[in-house]
Amino acid sequence: MVAALKSLGHEVHVLFSGPPLDPEWLDDVFSPHSARRGLTFVTRQGRIRQLSTALGLRLGDLERDIYAFDASGIDLIVTDYEPITARIGWLRGIPSIGIGHLYAFSHPSVPVAGVNLLNQTVMKCFAPAHISLGLHWHHFDAPILPPTIAIENPAADTTDEQLIVVYAPFESVDELIRAVAPIASRLFRIYCGTSVPETHGNVELRPLDRSHFIADLVRCGGVVANTGFSFISEALHVGKKILTKPLTHQTEQESNALALKELGLATVTHRLTTAAIREWVDRPNPPAKSYPDVLGATAEWIHRGRWDTADSLASDLWSRMPQA
Repeated sequence: MVAALKSLGHEVHVLFSGPPLDPEWLDDVFSPHSARRGLTFVTRQGRIRQLSTALGLRLGDLERDIYAFDASGIDLIVTDYEPITARIGWLRGIPSIGIGHLYAFSHPSVPVAGVNLLNQTVMKCFAPAHISLGLHWHHFDAPILPPTIAIENPAADTTDEQLIVVYAPFESVDELIRAVAPIASRLFRIYCGTSVPETHGNVELRPLDRSHFIADLVRCGGVVANTGFSFISEALHVGKKILTKPLTHQTEQESNALALKELGLATVTHRLTTAAIREWVDRPNPPAKSYPDVLGATAEWIHRGRWDTADSLASDLWSRMPQA
């Protein structure tokens, strides 16, 4: 999105919030940029720790970051459900467009797990935008866009059915190894926070390197993952079978799991056990979804300034799908 907007002649300043940025994943296209702490969840062993999360919130810092940001000369804010940028636009009267998966949950037709007044209020108020464009794996008869995919040239020459890519950052690596090690017919490549590659029989640990990760994704025989929207979207895009475990007590991931189950797009489990993985691993890969260039089309839509036509943008993008 940033590259597309710049190519259309716009000046773009990028604000990141959350954990410290990994320089390996920070492309030059994001310059100029700034970073703030923002709001983050505390997780442990595949579950959100609600008390630790609440105790770790620094709402004073968040408020200071919002009011201290120099927004002079900014004509439009595009936020991906990020609270600082969203509130800068909302409080200072700068037009804002929210683009992201969680904006899809504002439509009643979208499956939501464990809905209650508290999480409804949090999702509505976390990152408010004047115009919101939700992203999802199905339109659910609402003006929702397909997922944004940043994989170039996704086709692989061959598929290695024995290779299973594992990306479950909220799970214990030791527990993942214990779960997959007994399944000797497959090579499980776990991408995690290790600094150097390690091999343990049929299990390999690999550092988080985007180029190697995507190369393995497009040629592998399936993926095991938590239920975050972006990676699941990439796996669907290139046609991989998916075994997914949602992060417990995280409404987005549990809602994603519900949607995947209803749409028949993945196998959902609430424990990544040897039995669950063994039962799933021999299933065939599905056809690739081959999502269209949502980022480019949306950047063009922003550039034209006709922001009252979100319905037609959504309809056009779904019509480009091979199986809309």
